[in-house]
Amino acid sequence: MSIKNMGEPKRIGILTSGGDCSGLNAVIRAVVNCAVDTYGWEVLGIRQATLGLMARPPQFTKLEIDQVDSLLTAGGTMLGTTNKGDPFAFPMTDGSLCDRSEEIIAGYHELGLDALIGIGGDGSLAILRRLAQQGGINLVGIPKTIDNDIGVTEHAIGFDTAVNIATEALDRLHFTAASHSRVMILEVMGRDAGHIAIAAGIAGGANVILIPEIPYTVEHICHKIKERQEKGKNYCLIIVSEAVRTHDGENVTITNRLGQSRYGGIGEYLADKIIEHIGVETRVTVLGHIQRGGTASPLDRLVATAFGVAAVNLIAEDKYDRMVTWQNRQVLSVPITEAIAQYSAVDPNGTLVKTAHGMGIYLGD
Repeated sequence: MSIKNMGEPKRIGILTSGGDCSGLNAVIRAVVNCAVDTYGWEVLGIRQATLGLMARPPQFTKLEIDQVDSLLTAGGTMLGTTNKGDPFAFPMTDGSLCDRSEEIIAGYHELGLDALIGIGGDGSLAILRRLAQQGGINLVGIPKTIDNDIGVTEHAIGFDTAVNIATEALDRLHFTAASHSRVMILEVMGRDAGHIAIAAGIAGGANVILIPEIPYTVEHICHKIKERQEKGKNYCLIIVSEAVRTHDGENVTITNRLGQSRYGGIGEYLADKIIEHIGVETRVTVLGHIQRGGTASPLDRLVATAFGVAAVNLIAEDKYDRMVTWQNRQVLSVPITEAIAQYSAVDPNGTLVKTAHGMGIYLGD
């Protein structure tokens, strides 16, 4: 496509917001290549998400094609990100909360941006849209989350890589579990959705998959372990999503010295219960942020590239307040309000659940 007769050149911004994941740099690379090479535009990379627009002067990097050519396989995000500090209730050093949204909006206009591409999950996109509506920001959203819980897209950037990492972990745990006749529990991320656990569990040959969407009992887990022992299989692989609750319905969380709580510990809880009930030696592996790091999978690179190009094309068509989405093997776009309104949990009657049951995997009751 020629850059001739494309109208006035645009200056666009791009930022990554929320938790990091693999594939973010691939999006940045695609946006810069398409915007600069196809349309002859200028691209500014905003540092540390909205914090970069809040700073004075705004913190950014002008992005050129030669700067991003090597980013396809790089993990993390070259722009940095933040998942703390709601700009509408921003925590100050004195402990108070302050609405700093107008500072971010002013930063956007100070840079003379014609549009902003925001890469984030449902929480980040909700905040960015609120800023856009308040301050006249031309916003296009790109979905990224290893949790894959945004309802209007089959793929969010980062999910496939996280599944690959969890699957590889199960592959490796098979051998040590069999060698020592142990139960091995793998605790994975996913926030309140069990997509990583069920996808990796099936792909990695887990015998028990526990997800937040389906209740379970410790007794039935132990029955599955003993059933395998009776068939001469001396080990068992369990994968559990971090948001799975105890048998009493309580969340298992970890609180740090700053008073911040996060999911964590369900694997150790289950190990203690299994040892208590049937005395089988049990070990726990917590993948944690390993699922967010490293080289993106081919699928994540492909989706990230397609999303980046599609986002730039939406700006060229002056179509804003929309998020790109992968549906039925193609990239479409939907209103951001629709995207953030539809949360996608694992369907207890869906294909993957039926597949797990068909393979004899214990998935709950």
